[in-house]
Amino acid sequence: MTPDAPWLIAGLGNPGPWFRLTRHNAGFLAVDRLAEQHGARFRRSGLAGLTAEIGIDGHRVLLAKPLWWSINLSGRPVAALLRRHGVSVERLVVVQDDLDFPFGSARLKRGGGPGGHNGVRSVGEVLGTRDFVRLRFGIGRPPKGQSVGDFVLKKFSEEELAAMPDELDRCADALETLVRRGLNRAQDTLNARTDA
Repeated sequence: MTPDAPWLIAGLGNPGPWFRLTRHNAGFLAVDRLAEQHGARFRRSGLAGLTAEIGIDGHRVLLAKPLWWSINLSGRPVAALLRRHGVSVERLVVVQDDLDFPFGSARLKRGGGPGGHNGVRSVGEVLGTRDFVRLRFGIGRPPKGQSVGDFVLKKFSEEELAAMPDELDRCADALETLVRRGLNRAQDTLNARTDA
């Protein structure tokens, strides 16, 4: 892999304005924040979704919001974007919401199972591999009596929305560190800030 090979950072979410601030759209919110920090605008990229291009220390980085009816079908648009832009799976980062971590925590890892996230499962199935990096944005667990499906499609609470800019900045910083310095350094940085 050449040093100037492009990256694809794909935030997972559901299309449509109603879903914008729902927990399941944490991936969209994270790539929105990174685009905003670089003054980039998303544009339609065929049927695969919305993309924006940024540069991080000379590295070409494509930000994407795959759109294919539902977050659960994210694999096809992600695969199409990889092909169209000549990005290898080693340079794919999927940003997702994660029930296994409380709000305010995030983790980076390469590979592993989808952990019940159907969008991540779809990406792995369509690509035929799970060997891509994931940024897992913690959204916590539903309160007793509420289903997971209802919880992830609810909007973040007022308290969570107030804290969201700082949380998204942490994720954006980790993604930039990943591109600049590699996964181990990005994990150390993100995990140290999450555990603080």
